[in-house]
Amino acid sequence: MGLRSQAGFGAIAVAVALLAVPTVVPAGGRDHDEARRAVEAGEIRPLVEILNLARGKLPGEIVRVKIEREDGVWVYEFRVVDREGRLFEVYVDGRTGEIKRIKEK
Repeated sequence: MGLRSQAGFGAIAVAVALLAVPTVVPAGGRDHDEARRAVEAGEIRPLVEILNLARGKLPGEIVRVKIEREDGVWVYEFRVVDREGRLFEVYVDGRTGEIKRIKEK
Protein backbone atom coordinates (compact mmCIF):
# COMPACT_ATOMS: atom_id res chain seq x y z
CA MET A 1 0.00 0.00 0.00
CA GLY A 2 1.46 3.39 -0.96
CA LEU A 3 1.85 6.38 1.33
CA ARG A 4 -1.07 8.17 -0.30
CA SER A 5 -3.33 5.11 0.16
CA GLN A 6 -2.35 4.81 3.82
CA ALA A 7 -3.18 8.50 4.42
CA GLY A 8 -6.56 8.06 2.73
CA PHE A 9 -7.30 4.98 4.80
CA GLY A 10 -6.35 6.85 7.99
CA ALA A 11 -8.74 9.70 7.16
CA ILE A 12 -11.55 7.23 6.49
CA ALA A 13 -10.85 5.39 9.77
CA VAL A 14 -11.02 8.68 11.71
CA ALA A 15 -14.30 9.64 10.00
CA VAL A 16 -15.85 6.25 10.80
CA ALA A 17 -14.69 6.50 14.43
CA LEU A 18 -16.28 9.93 14.77
CA LEU A 19 -19.56 8.65 13.37
CA ALA A 20 -19.56 5.82 15.93
CA VAL A 21 -19.42 8.28 18.86
CA PRO A 22 -22.88 9.03 20.23
CA THR A 23 -24.09 12.59 20.05
CA VAL A 24 -24.74 14.32 23.37
CA VAL A 25 -27.84 16.48 23.26
CA PRO A 26 -28.58 18.63 26.29
CA ALA A 27 -32.26 18.78 27.15
CA GLY A 28 -32.09 22.57 27.25
CA GLY A 29 -29.51 25.31 26.75
CA ARG A 30 -29.20 26.02 30.47
CA ASP A 31 -29.08 22.33 31.36
CA HIS A 32 -25.91 21.91 29.32
CA ASP A 33 -24.05 24.57 31.32
CA GLU A 34 -25.49 23.25 34.58
CA ALA A 35 -24.46 19.70 33.67
CA ARG A 36 -20.92 20.80 32.88
CA ARG A 37 -20.70 22.58 36.23
CA ALA A 38 -22.12 19.51 37.99
CA VAL A 39 -19.45 17.30 36.41
CA GLU A 40 -16.71 19.79 37.36
CA ALA A 41 -18.04 19.88 40.94
CA GLY A 42 -18.13 16.06 41.13
CA GLU A 43 -21.93 15.95 41.53
CA ILE A 44 -22.34 13.72 38.47
CA ARG A 45 -19.98 11.45 36.57
CA PRO A 46 -18.62 12.43 33.17
CA LEU A 47 -20.21 10.76 30.17
CA VAL A 48 -17.14 8.60 29.50
CA GLU A 49 -17.41 7.05 32.99
CA ILE A 50 -21.14 6.45 32.59
CA LEU A 51 -20.53 4.82 29.20
CA ASN A 52 -17.89 2.52 30.69
CA LEU A 53 -20.28 1.47 33.48
CA ALA A 54 -23.35 0.96 31.28
CA ARG A 55 -22.03 -0.28 27.94
CA GLY A 56 -22.14 -4.02 28.66
CA LYS A 57 -25.61 -3.72 30.21
CA LEU A 58 -27.30 -1.94 27.30
CA PRO A 59 -29.56 -3.83 24.87
CA GLY A 60 -27.72 -2.57 21.76
CA GLU A 61 -25.68 0.27 20.27
CA ILE A 62 -25.95 3.82 21.58
CA VAL A 63 -27.10 6.27 18.91
CA ARG A 64 -27.86 9.34 21.03
CA VAL A 65 -27.30 10.65 24.53
CA LYS A 66 -29.21 13.35 26.40
CA ILE A 67 -28.63 14.66 29.88
CA GLU A 68 -31.38 16.29 31.88
CA ARG A 69 -32.63 16.84 35.38
CA GLU A 70 -35.63 14.80 36.46
CA ASP A 71 -37.02 15.74 39.86
CA GLY A 72 -33.67 17.27 40.85
CA VAL A 73 -31.64 14.21 39.78
CA TRP A 74 -29.28 14.26 36.78
CA VAL A 75 -30.17 11.50 34.32
CA TYR A 76 -28.36 10.39 31.19
CA GLU A 77 -30.84 9.18 28.59
CA PHE A 78 -29.40 6.82 26.00
CA ARG A 79 -31.18 6.01 22.76
CA VAL A 80 -30.16 2.46 21.90
CA VAL A 81 -30.87 0.35 18.80
CA ASP A 82 -30.61 -3.43 19.03
CA ARG A 83 -29.72 -5.90 16.25
CA GLU A 84 -33.37 -6.25 15.25
CA GLY A 85 -33.69 -2.47 14.81
CA ARG A 86 -35.79 -1.92 17.94
CA LEU A 87 -35.32 1.42 19.68
CA PHE A 88 -34.92 1.72 23.44
CA GLU A 89 -34.54 4.59 25.87
CA VAL A 90 -32.22 3.75 28.75
CA TYR A 91 -32.22 6.07 31.78
CA VAL A 92 -29.03 6.11 33.87
CA ASP A 93 -28.48 7.94 37.16
CA GLY A 94 -25.80 10.57 36.50
CA ARG A 95 -24.25 10.26 39.94
CA THR A 96 -24.17 6.51 40.46
CA GLY A 97 -24.19 5.18 36.89
CA GLU A 98 -27.05 2.85 37.85
CA ILE A 99 -29.56 2.00 35.11
CA LYS A 100 -32.91 3.21 36.41
CA ARG A 101 -35.16 1.93 33.63
CA ILE A 102 -35.23 0.71 30.05
CA LYS A 103 -38.19 1.56 27.86
CA GLU A 104 -38.82 0.21 24.35
CA LYS A 105 -40.07 2.87 21.95
